[in-house]
Amino acid sequence: MILYFSGTGNSEYVAKRIGKEINDEAVNLFEKIRGRDFSEMNADRPWVMVVPTYAWRIPRIVQEWLENTRLTGSRDIYFVMTCGENIGNAGGYLQKLCNEKKMNYMGCVSITMPENYIALFSTPTREQAMQMIQHAEPDIDRAALAIQRGEMFLQHAAAAKDRILSGLVNSLFYPAFVHARRFYATEACISCGKCVRVCPLGNIRLEEGKPVWANRCTHCMACICRCPCAAIEYGKRTRKMRRYPCPKNILLHTDKIQACIAIHHNKTTAAHVLLTWAACIYETINRAPRRQRHCPHMRYKSADRRAELKGAP
Repeated sequence: MILYFSGTGNSEYVAKRIGKEINDEAVNLFEKIRGRDFSEMNADRPWVMVVPTYAWRIPRIVQEWLENTRLTGSRDIYFVMTCGENIGNAGGYLQKLCNEKKMNYMGCVSITMPENYIALFSTPTREQAMQMIQHAEPDIDRAALAIQRGEMFLQHAAAAKDRILSGLVNSLFYPAFVHARRFYATEACISCGKCVRVCPLGNIRLEEGKPVWANRCTHCMACICRCPCAAIEYGKRTRKMRRYPCPKNILLHTDKIQACIAIHHNKTTAAHVLLTWAACIYETINRAPRRQRHCPHMRYKSADRRAELKGAP
């Protein structure tokens, strides 16, 4: 079974690609992490964890979920980490985690994908992102083939620099940088609530129609990169910067939404605002799970029903 966590879509794409190659199910851990669901999971085939790299390790929220969740059935587990450059000594920490869980560590492989950490780095254009993903395809294929054959991933000895990055730097990076204090919404916000729904920690709520961030943030960049109006900023750094949602995971109608947003930023007539609203609602309905396919802004006669929808994830 393939388990993945993805803020902006890179790891989701890789997980589904591997799933297609080995004919295995890819399960999104979003709801489990958000709901702190540590219930037992079972799989007859090897476990495959596909996750992004946060400060040269797997995300701490994924680490916590793994530490507290019992995985039964197969004892073999692979790790596939998407990254912008390298994963440091992440494998060393994962092997220790597997030993504690009495699971067979089958190795960790990195897949270089487009940069999405907009809080610190520049993001690529759509064309550049597509080229980078194309270059990553052979690495994805090799990882899938090794999993299918039951072979361990080829491992490389960690250098001193790798140990420092995944150890000391990781421990300093989180308290210094990983917080939500610099996130804010601009006047372009249309109160669609998507930022609330995509936050894996439930750290965002709407107050008077605008998002407010609490003190639990993992810097997944889902809120800022998946806002349909590019209305979320991170301090001054992200102003006029490209947002990065993985282009391989974007449906065709997203291009129409971005066109509407561009118009909205240039001309704020009532007609353009209405067009942006319509695009956002269309995107929300079509990207939401079937059980949640509703527009949170439809006017219901029942105040209780409106409140229920407003609070829906």
